[in-house]
Amino acid sequence: MAKYTIVDQDTCIACGACGATAPEIFDYDDEGIAFAILDNNTGITEVPDDLEEDLEDAFDGCPTDSIKMADEPFTCKTVQAG
Repeated sequence: MAKYTIVDQDTCIACGACGATAPEIFDYDDEGIAFAILDNNTGITEVPDDLEEDLEDAFDGCPTDSIKMADEPFTCKTVQAG
């Protein structure tokens, strides 16, 4: 099943956990705040099947629940892009 992701940059604390867990999905801006690199944090690009396990691990490991994951694209931009 398709997975999509974004990072709520308002709640991200720049801990680095997501980038360590899923470096092909998440990166950081100049302030260390995470964003989804697949689509510049818009949540409209499907996460490749071979990265879904990494996404789920990052989602589970985020201490602030800033990583959002959905089965459909995010259609309403609710977070600031990285």
